[in-house]
Amino acid sequence: MARTFRLAVAQSEIVEDPADVAALRASGARLVQFPEGAITYPHKRVMSVHGPERAGPAGCTSYRTPESWSGATTSGSCRTPSLRYLYTPGTEPLVVEIDGLRFGCALCIEVDFPELFAEYERLDVDCVLVSVMVDDAARATVAQAYGTLHSYWLGYSVPAQFAATVPAGIVAPGGRWIARAPSRAEPALAIADLEVSDGEVATAVRLARPWRRTARAGLYDDHVVVGDPRSEDHGSF
Repeated sequence: MARTFRLAVAQSEIVEDPADVAALRASGARLVQFPEGAITYPHKRVMSVHGPERAGPAGCTSYRTPESWSGATTSGSCRTPSLRYLYTPGTEPLVVEIDGLRFGCALCIEVDFPELFAEYERLDVDCVLVSVMVDDAARATVAQAYGTLHSYWLGYSVPAQFAATVPAGIVAPGGRWIARAPSRAEPALAIADLEVSDGEVATAVRLARPWRRTARAGLYDDHVVVGDPRSEDHGSF
């Protein structure tokens, strides 16, 4: 694991036409986690190979990247409800490794599937990047809870237009927000160094996470008392 890894989570404006280079250039940074749909969400018919007149398969040629940009893009395994055309649901977790750190990716509605986030813990990720396209405070609270339950960092990226409800931010292992974008409807960045140096983070990563794994593997099995009337009688004190 790298000594320090600096993560930037975007709160950017989402444009409806991915061929609008000027709008794309104004909406983001060079290397960053974007909200769900920063490239493909906008207007599904705009992305259709048949053009905006009628729905059809996705046509990647509709997307234009400014020549000065470089980098890689990732997406989660989203179980999107938009199954009638253009998109298909994912089937497995997506993990990428950068500078020795392992990142899991998730999209919006996947926050409602705790088994996915448990699987990322099993896959030994250091951080899960959650990108959403929804104005929903409860979803951010649930996502934050995964940082507590699984002791990994969590990036939460939202469109700038929803920032007043929940701004983009980064959750540390243990569940504390360590960086937040402003609660204003404008592009911004939340930036934090992912490093195990602070006492709270070190406790979550080096103690809590291994202990939970050991507990699930049967740590207390030998201490379970069988045949004790006081333990098995739930009708008396």
